[in-house]
Amino acid sequence: MTLSDSDISSSKLFDLINEGLSAMEEGEKKEQMKKVNGIFEMRVKSAKGKEGVWTIDLKKDGSVYKGNAKPKADVTISLSDDTFQQLADGKLNGQKAFMSGKLKVKGNIMLATKLDTVLKGAQAKL
Repeated sequence: MTLSDSDISSSKLFDLINEGLSAMEEGEKKEQMKKVNGIFEMRVKSAKGKEGVWTIDLKKDGSVYKGNAKPKADVTISLSDDTFQQLADGKLNGQKAFMSGKLKVKGNIMLATKLDTVLKGAQAKL
């Protein structure tokens, strides 16, 4: 089952993150979860204004799914399709994106800084 949305091109990254987590051995996944210990709710908006919501759960079960976080997210990150793609490609630093207003954070802002760890960890497995 794909997590991507054809209207939001960067949403394919959620499939890659999910594949990266699935490819990890159980011990490695638990180590990653211990490092991050949080639930991210990602709100990504396309250039046309359509918003998609995905959850990266690295607290309870180490999964990625489409939709609002259950239980409640520790941090909600809102950003554009283009900004999310640039973050994943390493072309944009999360802190710079936040300071310039390209990325908005609600909740645990320190947890938001661990998003880079999540993206890099998934890329390493692909």
